[in-house]
Amino acid sequence: MTRSPTIVNVVDVVTLGESMVTFLPTRPGRLADVPSFERGIGGAESNVACVLAALGHSTRWVSRVGADGFGSHLVERIAGYGVDVAAVRTDPARPTGVYFRTAADRAAADHEVAYYRAGSAASAMSAANTDLTAVRAGRVLHLSGITAALSAQCLDLVRHLSRPTAGRPLLSFDVNHRPGLWTRADGAEVLLELARAADVVFVGEDEAEHTWGVTGGPAAIRALLPEPALLVVKQAAQGATAFAHGDAEQPLRPDGGAPATGRAPRPAAAPPVREPAPHVDVVAPVGAGDAFAAGFLSATLRGLPLKHRLRHGHLMAAAALTTPADLAAPPARDHADRLAALDDEAWGRLRLGPGWTRTDRAQEEANTP
Repeated sequence: MTRSPTIVNVVDVVTLGESMVTFLPTRPGRLADVPSFERGIGGAESNVACVLAALGHSTRWVSRVGADGFGSHLVERIAGYGVDVAAVRTDPARPTGVYFRTAADRAAADHEVAYYRAGSAASAMSAANTDLTAVRAGRVLHLSGITAALSAQCLDLVRHLSRPTAGRPLLSFDVNHRPGLWTRADGAEVLLELARAADVVFVGEDEAEHTWGVTGGPAAIRALLPEPALLVVKQAAQGATAFAHGDAEQPLRPDGGAPATGRAPRPAAAPPVREPAPHVDVVAPVGAGDAFAAGFLSATLRGLPLKHRLRHGHLMAAAALTTPADLAAPPARDHADRLAALDDEAWGRLRLGPGWTRTDRAQEEANTP
């Protein structure tokens, strides 16, 4: 097993989790009927790192891959986005995970996904074989519920990193409930535990209902999760709602810590901020949640107000929604800034389709009637 040297340079965002080589169908149809596939990469945490790097932030992805061509492809592709991959370790005994999917929407009845990730190199991650110095050397540490579901040792690692110890980076957590990954009956309880330990939490309104049985909208979800300094409830095409403690909109401190960690005593809660999503001509929904998290975190690192953080999340999600792959190139930062600064009326008229991320003014004007 190869080991990287200890890394001490602090980056904006560190992500930790499994990435897989994805095989995307060249035409619609059942997996049994699709004759060929195109190779891509996918992984919730590496997607976030890649989008943030493309937006100009320093990022690091920490994981394990097999000593195979798929592992090499993953590391090379992710590094190609400008992500630091020096803390990715190679496991000679376990393979890199792969998966195949159909072109249909994930929510469609005919959508199929075939995962080959059981016993993967990433599922063997633990506190003992992970470079924890590299993991903690970020202003933000982004984790997801997917990693916690991979194995008992992965869950122990996520719990270890979630402890509210002194000097812990701002902890961002995307619930990302994948029922098919949880072999234990306590998946919902574990995800609630991890979400309550985080500083920033992303969860879908429908996801919260399916996972925890919460109905009643974003306010009911906030009542279940009062601890995080920032809670973002994604409401699909309707938009998103953010709940913040009083000082959670302040920029991060230079030492990487959060201005408010969600631990008692907490400042008074600020009124929630809801921001509608722009109209999007959806090509494929995969990867949109990761892109949203990246856009929101990017704006958080820049100290932008919650309204603009949500808009940047929507714009990055729109970039993913208008391409067929799991990972899409985001718009240039100045292009996204111009769109996020639109007045409410112009924002409401915004319609984004394939190719909208081009930064030329003509395309921008075409998308804002």
